Amino acid sequence: MSNEETMPSPATSSEEGSYAQWVRGALATARAHQGNAVSLFESSVPEPRELLRNTVLDAVEPNFSRYYVSAFGDGNPFVRDMLAERYAVDRDQVLCTTGATGGLSLIYRAFLKPGDHVLIETPGFDLFGYLAEASGATIDRFHRSGTRFSIDVAEVEARLRPNTRLVVLSDLHNPSGMAVPQDVLRALAGLAERRGFLLVVDEVYGDYAAAERRPGAAAALSPAVISLSSLTKIYGLGVLRCGWIVGAPQVIETLRRLNGRIEFGISTLSHAIAAHVMTNAAVFGQHSRSYVERCRPRFQAWFEEMVAEGLMGGELPDDGCICFPSLPGIADSRTFSEWLIARSGVIVAPGEYFGAPGHVRIGFCQEDDKLEAGLRGLEEGLRAYAREFQPIGSA
Repeated sequence: MSNEETMPSPATSSEEGSYAQWVRGALATARAHQGNAVSLFESSVPEPRELLRNTVLDAVEPNFSRYYVSAFGDGNPFVRDMLAERYAVDRDQVLCTTGATGGLSLIYRAFLKPGDHVLIETPGFDLFGYLAEASGATIDRFHRSGTRFSIDVAEVEARLRPNTRLVVLSDLHNPSGMAVPQDVLRALAGLAERRGFLLVVDEVYGDYAAAERRPGAAAALSPAVISLSSLTKIYGLGVLRCGWIVGAPQVIETLRRLNGRIEFGISTLSHAIAAHVMTNAAVFGQHSRSYVERCRPRFQAWFEEMVAEGLMGGELPDDGCICFPSLPGIADSRTFSEWLIARSGVIVAPGEYFGAPGHVRIGFCQEDDKLEAGLRGLEEGLRAYAREFQPIGSA
């Protein structure tokens, strides 16, 4: 066995840090690998560079377009108008933010004080918890369970406390890509109204879902529900840092007042470009659909083979570009992921960073050659890992 294939020691939770820290280290390791690294941890379609280039030119040449206006305060007014039309709400129910992460941070800062209780899904995106802790809140978790990562409304209710201020989840779910059924969302919205908390739904992957499975934003269900989204995941446009919050007028007014005191970073240029993107949403949407339509059948065939052979477990979500399979026989998926990077340069996201050791998140919307190389390297790694590190005496 070569040195780079030596089994590393499992890290303690204090050593793991955040997912973002792990990604930076993983990329550094992968770059040192001979050959091209393949990033199967990416959770959106690839950036539409030619479309973006042309859109930037439209926004600034020969002169700045009419969309180039100050985004200070509530955000670019053209973006807000287009979002209000899309969500069928008044403009005052939309607040633009510096990405969805900036929006979530604003929600926490506006509605939490030290000692308040926040209930967060698990598995889930680690920033949900880190940002709540930074606000001084006490965190508890409710489980998304089974191969569909379902939510038990009764469990959520049982975990509520008198000082629960927020319940936070994602739809489509990060990391699994699974949708929350509409009847479950309605039940959670009703629970929020009865028990006096706000239900925050991160919908950054939501537009991948078919309309029959996700007919609209969660904020439409109740004044106690806040929808949060951005251009990052659906269009691969994280570079624009254009996010937004949609909610009831009194909720958005609370957020707007705080935002006016603390937010100075929304980019006028980025959000002007975002306005052009939204004007041409059909073109950018086709870019996303083309990747899903091309990559999904290839990944599904491969995934079903891996499940049939016992190398993976779980289900492929109905929509989107991510999957969160279990790895039978591999309890420490962080160790496996780091071993895989050193072995082949293929990066998958360890389940430990989402609260589910023994799983990995795979992003399968890639250029054809990268997807083929990534799946081949991952499959070879799973087979080699099973041979080299199978416990003595197991069959």
